[in-house]
Amino acid sequence: MTQIHIQFVFAVKNRKAVIYVSWKEELYKYISEIISSNSHKVLAINGVEDHIHILIGYRPTQAMSDLIQQVKQSSSKWINNKGFLKSKFEWQQGFGAFSYSKTHVDRVINYINNQEEHHKKKAFLAEYELFLKKFNVDYDKRYIFKELA
Repeated sequence: MTQIHIQFVFAVKNRKAVIYVSWKEELYKYISEIISSNSHKVLAINGVEDHIHILIGYRPTQAMSDLIQQVKQSSSKWINNKGFLKSKFEWQQGFGAFSYSKTHVDRVINYINNQEEHHKKKAFLAEYELFLKKFNVDYDKRYIFKELA
């Protein structure tokens, strides 16, 4: 038996602000179904126009990179097939994955559920670099999420 809680963070290609309120809940439901169909449990999913946060109860039966690749490929195709945008939708390459103990799960859920409010105070890149520093992740600025296009 395992108890692994992972928060994934990934962004729209070129950080374009194109995840609109009119369809984002539908997107989150679609992504949640992909994750659930792979035997993981979605605990929270939310974001703003240019990026998304997902907290899951992770089952170590699948590589994280395979799961996120499936989420990004399927959701990109779904968004494009639905015709939500005039241009082609794509997620940016890469993702962040941060693990949490059970005692921190409620706080992380609250943080994810309040993304809109949180980003009125802190920009995405500043937030992401704070995550990397907090979790002692070595990184090269050339390879983290791009500035807004």
